[in-house]
Amino acid sequence: MNYGTAILEGFKYLLSNYPETFVIGQGLWSPWYVGNTMSDLDKIFGKSRVIDTPVSESACTSAAIGASLCGMRPIVVHPRMDFMLYAVDGIVNQAAKWNHMTGGQDSPKVTIRSIVNRGGQQGAQHSQSLHAWFAHIPGLRVVMPSTVQDARDLLIASVLSNEPVIYIDDRWLYSNEETIPPINKDTKFNLSLVKPNITKKGNDITLVGNSFSHFLLNRAAEDLSEIGYSCEVIDLRIINPLDESLIIESVSKTGRLLVVDGGWANCGLASEIIARICLSDAREKLKCNPIRITLPDAPAPCSKVLEEIYYPDLNKVKEAIFLLIKNIN
Repeated sequence: MNYGTAILEGFKYLLSNYPETFVIGQGLWSPWYVGNTMSDLDKIFGKSRVIDTPVSESACTSAAIGASLCGMRPIVVHPRMDFMLYAVDGIVNQAAKWNHMTGGQDSPKVTIRSIVNRGGQQGAQHSQSLHAWFAHIPGLRVVMPSTVQDARDLLIASVLSNEPVIYIDDRWLYSNEETIPPINKDTKFNLSLVKPNITKKGNDITLVGNSFSHFLLNRAAEDLSEIGYSCEVIDLRIINPLDESLIIESVSKTGRLLVVDGGWANCGLASEIIARICLSDAREKLKCNPIRITLPDAPAPCSKVLEEIYYPDLNKVKEAIFLLIKNIN
């Protein structure tokens, strides 16, 4: 199974087993918008449960939030995170606040799926990963699966959660393949129990990332293991709430930290992780300053040549690991 078909399996499981679940958004019947993640869902479950809407991100998101307060478990799909910004009022001022404002009596059981599209010379308005924006907001759980199994299982866990969830998947991961176990009656989906994972153990350096950044770090760690570098790789999985305990434990062992993030540095996820480590007991174990790899402080370019410079890649990650292990940063 690949990352994209794992998301599709998650949708099929939810729509088959939970009649209160429906999907709403733009381009849901088109592979141009959603890749292979929703193929034929409208044919299998009907267009009353897989609802392709007119172009109004605010309207379809707000309608879903309202439906979730009336007993439904809707999934809103925004094929590009950039245009999800039209729905920020409903997400930030409504969905994130209801549980607090009602004293815990009610909460929107809505999952807002946002897809990150980058590369392909799409330019500044079609290439943003704005996860740090939503992770800044109390009341929103922000999920970013990296592995094929998490793409399926965290989607299901998000929809079955009794709180508003931002589920963010990345099209650069869609072709990644993995053998994963089938869902059975004993499979548990509890989002509140999901923690960061160590996906590769090591002793020389701690590498932290999420989504596609975690994929890059795993590849770098595998390559460098062939020349004797022992890298410990941590997949965050959920960035709000952010659980740094595993990172603290790992950095206390390795003494070195590299964080890679697909967003910008200023007020970003990588900055937050490094700040938390520097405020913890692990700071005493650091052998050198941590390094963060993020996007340059500029909007995404349209030029293919500039894109190759703009986005973090395997070589940039390896260079940073070399610097940290040699303690010359």
